[in-house]
Amino acid sequence: QVQLVESGGGLVPAGGSLRLSCAASGSIFSINVMGWYRQAPGKQRELVASRTTGGITNYADSVKGRFTISRDDAKKTVYLQMNSLKPEDTAVYFCNADRVRSTWSSRRYDGPYWGQGTQVTVSS
Repeated sequence: QVQLVESGGGLVPAGGSLRLSCAASGSIFSINVMGWYRQAPGKQRELVASRTTGGITNYADSVKGRFTISRDDAKKTVYLQMNSLKPEDTAVYFCNADRVRSTWSSRRYDGPYWGQGTQVTVSS
């Protein structure tokens, strides 16, 4: 099993910055994809950003140029640096880990796994 623990959410004025962190623990040899999703009230959960072990990133159009995803694979941690925040960025942000191998010899990829979510509120 894999556990994901997020931190770094909070209340920030429009134009401000926040940095989210998500640490993975459990039976992990490698995590192919780590990312962040968000869900605003009354809306579906949507991808914010993801990053593979190979460095391939994917961003939602609404956050391109403002958010940056990074990883520290030695710490099994993914980060989301959020700059120039807007009120429409207000949501619960969820960490995601997918295609997880538990050992070096494992041929099975598990996931996706989700964190419990952290609230980000941007005031206007």
